[in-house]
Amino acid sequence: MTLKQQLTEDMKTAMRGGDKHRLGVIRLVLAAIKQREVDERIQLDDGQVLAVLEKMMKQRKDSVSQYVAAQREDLAEVERAEMAVIETYLPAKLGEAEIDALIAAAIADTGASSPRDMGKVVAAVKDKAAGRADMGVVSARIKARLAG
Repeated sequence: MTLKQQLTEDMKTAMRGGDKHRLGVIRLVLAAIKQREVDERIQLDDGQVLAVLEKMMKQRKDSVSQYVAAQREDLAEVERAEMAVIETYLPAKLGEAEIDALIAAAIADTGASSPRDMGKVVAAVKDKAAGRADMGVVSARIKARLAG
């Protein structure tokens, strides 16, 4: 079952069960997926659906930090609750050792030796870590590894 089909089935289950919060979040996700499909005139595969989910998570993280800065804990809590539902559809996060192993393998595969080769390494790692690691953190680790 694809991720999109799973979301649709979970939406039906939430409707039947009366879980309005979960239903609302799943509808938001499906709307974002549909919007991208219409805009690009394509059918999204699981990797592209994961990209939509990651983008939604990032938007909510940004919103939480802004709400907290504005001392609106009530709104931040709503965003955190949405993040919890979206997170259930994302794959398990990679551990520190797994990220380091991916970086080491990518450096070996690409033959990278200096910070100028960072783009090649990031591209190689991104394919394997999509949705399972924060690419900002991964990029910083790659940069530190290639610099030192």
